[in-house]
Amino acid sequence: MKKKISILFLVLFMPFFMQAQDLLDALRYSNIQVSGTARAGAMGNAFGALGGDFTSISINPAGLGVYRSSELTLTPKFTYGRMEANYMNTLMEDNKYNVALNNLSYVTVIPTASRSDVGLISVNLGIGYNRLKDFNSNSLMGASGVTSSFLDAWIENTNGENPYVDPTTYEFYDDLAIAEYGGTDLIYKEENSDIWKSDIQINPYDQNIENDPVAQRKSISRSGSIDEYNFAVGLNFNHKVYLGGTLGVTDIYYRESSTYEEWDDQNIIPNFESLQFDEYLRTTGTGYNFKFGIIYKPTNEIRLGASIHTPTFYDLHDFYHTEMYATINYTDGTQNQEALSPLSNFDYRLNTPLRATFSGAFVIAKKGLISVDYEYVDYSSAKLRNGDFSTANQEIKDAYKSVGNIRVGGELRATNNLSLRAGYEYYPTAYKSTAFGNDQFKADDKLNIYSAGLGYRFSSFTFDIAYRLTDIMEYELPYSSPVSGIYPVPEAAGFDGLTHDVMFTLGFKF
Repeated sequence: MKKKISILFLVLFMPFFMQAQDLLDALRYSNIQVSGTARAGAMGNAFGALGGDFTSISINPAGLGVYRSSELTLTPKFTYGRMEANYMNTLMEDNKYNVALNNLSYVTVIPTASRSDVGLISVNLGIGYNRLKDFNSNSLMGASGVTSSFLDAWIENTNGENPYVDPTTYEFYDDLAIAEYGGTDLIYKEENSDIWKSDIQINPYDQNIENDPVAQRKSISRSGSIDEYNFAVGLNFNHKVYLGGTLGVTDIYYRESSTYEEWDDQNIIPNFESLQFDEYLRTTGTGYNFKFGIIYKPTNEIRLGASIHTPTFYDLHDFYHTEMYATINYTDGTQNQEALSPLSNFDYRLNTPLRATFSGAFVIAKKGLISVDYEYVDYSSAKLRNGDFSTANQEIKDAYKSVGNIRVGGELRATNNLSLRAGYEYYPTAYKSTAFGNDQFKADDKLNIYSAGLGYRFSSFTFDIAYRLTDIMEYELPYSSPVSGIYPVPEAAGFDGLTHDVMFTLGFKF
């Protein structure tokens, strides 16, 4: 029973470390890359000054006013993603396939009674769906000969060495203090000592003596998306000024499951053979936002656009669960132990940052166009609410910064019916260079997206296809890092991912 209590302690203590995830939750649901039709996708989604495509309603709703005829669109998307991890110079990779609906929309154009080119030309209404973000990925990291351990952070907290944790405030702490707890085999007190340690540690207080080396491996599977349902109105004045507004209703589904394994691959550690820690997180929720925009056409060739998005106000629900397994070698044989954490449910609110987009386009009639969007987002302004998030919100301010996202697209009219397209998107890291104060954790997380495609237009039917290549660079720690400076800090694994998307849009004009 003593040994099972020790493992249960580790499992029950895990919710503290999940609080550090609040910082990451805020970024995960604030950092989006709008996606919709294949035409916009092929052109880098640079539609803030162009309009006439339902994707633009999630960027600049004034684009709805550009429509001259009613339209129905449907866009499926096929995705293959590969993620390669470099953890302590050991390379591993994993992949994932996915099929999704990227866009479904309907726009109706209501001409005014005068049908002239003066004043209000038309009132356009739009309803539809665009995908804002995909979470689908699999990743795998691992290495051998590692002298830091998953258990280091647990020991740090049990010894009261983490300045951010008061162990006495946690349930079951009194039970942990009784003498019988010294019988544990994952973490324990040596005889006549008040210091907790593990068999992997030799002398944690002598930095010149490393832990016994272990092998480590972690697999992570993520799935889900952020989807937006838009209800929009656009106005066309004189074919020169376009105004628009959108109510966006967002839906989040995020699932993450991970398995961390640590084992004595060299058979040199007394008693300890292996441990496995499984985590499961599911987040669901809905939110809403408002968008307002304007497009101005000073000449037939030049278009200028600007839009502002309010924060998205989310109500979110987290379900969290962990499981711990350990294999311990005793003099009388090997025993397998396991413990399950209580099921954790938590409701909270998130306000994402306000966004502003400034756009410009140069259009050559019946020849082609080029378009550029600049999107400003201050990620440090994200706010967690409906609980005591003062510490987490301060961490958001300290870790994140404002960024400028860039989208560029071009289209060449090859024939009267065939158009060729290309685009590029750049989303820089939201992290400050001083984030986390840990030189080994170089927060990057930047995205480069390259795209190309073509479209063929009939009198009342359009077919568009796009290919998009997303180059992902990010870093992640394999487990919670000690902060006291007493214990070794794990190295961050560097991830280099490539995601291939193929999109088709069927459009019907009437």
